[in-house]
Amino acid sequence: MRRADRLLQIIQLFRRRRGPVTSAYIATELEVTQRTVYRDIASLIANGVPIRGEAGIGYVMDEGYDLPPLMFSADELEALMLGARLVSSHGDTTLTRSANDAIAKIASVIPNNLRPVLLDAPLYVPDFGGSIVDKVDIGLIRAAIRTSKKLHIEYEDAKSAASERTIWPIALAYHQGVRLVVAWCELRADFRHFRVDRMITLARLEQTIPERRDALFHRWWKAENEKYGDYMSARKDG
Repeated sequence: MRRADRLLQIIQLFRRRRGPVTSAYIATELEVTQRTVYRDIASLIANGVPIRGEAGIGYVMDEGYDLPPLMFSADELEALMLGARLVSSHGDTTLTRSANDAIAKIASVIPNNLRPVLLDAPLYVPDFGGSIVDKVDIGLIRAAIRTSKKLHIEYEDAKSAASERTIWPIALAYHQGVRLVVAWCELRADFRHFRVDRMITLARLEQTIPERRDALFHRWWKAENEKYGDYMSARKDG
C-alpha cells in the first residue's frame, strides 16, 4: 500500500470508530508495524489533521474534519454500486430512486478512469420477482423512525382481522418479499413486528416516542435473543 493511501485509510479508520483507537489496532488493520503507525500519525498531525493521543488509551480524531469529497478507491466504488443494486432489488420506490440519484451524483464527480469501475461494476443481485405492493407510504415510516414519532396504523393480521394500533417504530427490515416494521405496540404493551403490506392506513402522530430509539432497539434485541434461546432449548429438550 502506498503511504498516501495508508494515510487515507487511517483517517477512514477514525471515521468508522467512535471511541479511541490504539496504535496496535491501526497496525493490525493496515498490516504495518506500530512504529510505522507512529510516523503516519505524526505526519497527519503535522498536516493539520486534528488527531489527539493519550498514552495507554489511544488516538481520537476531533469532529468536523473531513477529506476532500468523494475520494473513493475501486473497492469502495464497487461496494457502493452493490449497495445501490441491493436497494433496487429489495427497497421501496423512494429508496430505489434515491440510490440511483446518489450513484449518478458520485459518477459525475469522480475521475474519468474510475467511472467504469462504478457504473460497470460486475456485481449483481438476483431479482426473484414478485414485487411488493404497499397500501401505505413507507417513506412515512422511515421519517417517523428518524424523528422518533409515533405512528397510528390500521392493521390486518394473517386471519384478516383488522385492528387499530399506536406504535413506536424503531427499525425497518427489508426481506425478500416482505417488509417488516419493528415497533413497540401500545395496545399489546410489547414489541411486535408489523408487515407493511398488511397496513391499511398509516398516519404519523406529533407525539414523540418517550424513550430513545437506541434504548428501545437494545431492549427488543435482548428480548429476541431470549426468545431464540428458549426456542433452541425447547428443541433440544424435545
